[in-house]
Amino acid sequence: MDVPSTSGSGDLPEPQQHQAFSSPPRPPPSAYRQTPLRSPQITYSDRFIPSRAASSRLDFSILDREAAASETPKRTAEKEESNGAYNMLLRSELLGCPPAVPISPEKGAGMGMLPSTSHPGSPSKSPSRKLFRYIAGDADTPTAGLPTQSPYARGPIGGDDSVASSLASPSRMLRKIPRAPFKVLDAPALADDYYLNLVDWSAQNTLAVGLGTCVYLWSACTSKVTRLVDFGEGGAVCSVSWSQRGSYLSIGTDKGEVQIWDATKCKRVRTLPGHKQRVGCMAWNHHTLATGSRDRSILLRDVRCQEPFVQKLGGHRSEVCGLRWSPDDRELASGGNDNQLFVWNQQSAQPVLRFSEHQAAVKAIAWSPHQHGLLVSGGGTADRCIRFWNTTTGAPLQCVDTGSQVCNLSWSKNVNELVSTHGYSQNQVIVWRYPTMQKLATLTGHTMRVLYLAVSPDGQTIVTGAGDETLRFWNVFPGPKTQGTGGDSGMGSMMRTLIR
Repeated sequence: MDVPSTSGSGDLPEPQQHQAFSSPPRPPPSAYRQTPLRSPQITYSDRFIPSRAASSRLDFSILDREAAASETPKRTAEKEESNGAYNMLLRSELLGCPPAVPISPEKGAGMGMLPSTSHPGSPSKSPSRKLFRYIAGDADTPTAGLPTQSPYARGPIGGDDSVASSLASPSRMLRKIPRAPFKVLDAPALADDYYLNLVDWSAQNTLAVGLGTCVYLWSACTSKVTRLVDFGEGGAVCSVSWSQRGSYLSIGTDKGEVQIWDATKCKRVRTLPGHKQRVGCMAWNHHTLATGSRDRSILLRDVRCQEPFVQKLGGHRSEVCGLRWSPDDRELASGGNDNQLFVWNQQSAQPVLRFSEHQAAVKAIAWSPHQHGLLVSGGGTADRCIRFWNTTTGAPLQCVDTGSQVCNLSWSKNVNELVSTHGYSQNQVIVWRYPTMQKLATLTGHTMRVLYLAVSPDGQTIVTGAGDETLRFWNVFPGPKTQGTGGDSGMGSMMRTLIR
């Protein structure tokens, strides 16, 4: 290839340049013709062998994982904890030598825990020993190796050891329960009497409260207050109880009468005599109403019959102050001022079970909706205990000393928890988790004994009443699994109102 000349015509002299800034001599044009332009020729083989100089040391040993980690830069604290849990899982599943808790490599080295060989048959950490090898059997596995996983294991992680159980079922966080009531109602003339039951919540979301000689209805949806009846000088209200569907309200008086009212029409339907003294407790079972009195008797009444009662149950030696039907409507539990707890069925006039462990009056009674035959009861000031019973076998199960008078008990229908209200001397409300009986919350605010308790239809809210003439509403239980866990939308905002 010819290179054109840049000197121009031969008449102009070429300018002279300084020696220091002169250009190097140009090669003659013939040099470009004699040297052809070629790309270097590269010969490829039939396979590629990579260079492993950067990773010449291959370490596949699981036991050397902690030693290899020391050669790498320090990781963040979160990754250290995750690696520690992973190492613990590998040791538990492959080597059978789990530590007590997950420990990161750096923490373990600082505590002098590496190397660790908690299992007598686990391989050592020496690189000269092989990871997979046969070991001698023991009493549990006479052939060889570690015990194999049971085919009936509940999950792929281990068996029933503590490490596997802790990984498979992590500890559950405690639910946050508000410590203050979201609504307070003034209830003038609310009696401070341990043996009465003056508050009940219907399935139609209406609260019935007995105040002196009157019965008031408070709608939780509209906050409307209605006076249902005023006995005047004819008698005082001793107990109120809603039917299961919430259409009818039974009222027990101090004259021994039981009146049944249609709450929708505000009209009295029937008056049932039979008791000689005040009626302090009642419990509905479809068309059957059980009433307990100070005359020590329990009357079973079929509201469809003309007779005032169809059966009389005798056994208590003092006033009957607690009545509850079982969830299957087959058994009736009764508590009395004689410190006795009885269980009855509809085929016998005598109690089928008698529990005499309480040392004071038994008013607080509740059946578990989650476990058949599980009954809980609470004693008065001299007893202060919550006791659990198996009515199928007749055996006592558990006893918890609460330190104060137990006035009421109620189970949550959504979770396996229960709530108790207390009198002398702490006047508090406690939420428990069963069967551990762990206290989830202790609610305070009442200045006198918390004698009355009722649960909302959705099972989330409770209302408590005390001798301080107030009704307080608390959100203590979670909602059904198919719904949210928020409170009842019809409860209204946090405000103090008058119930009459």
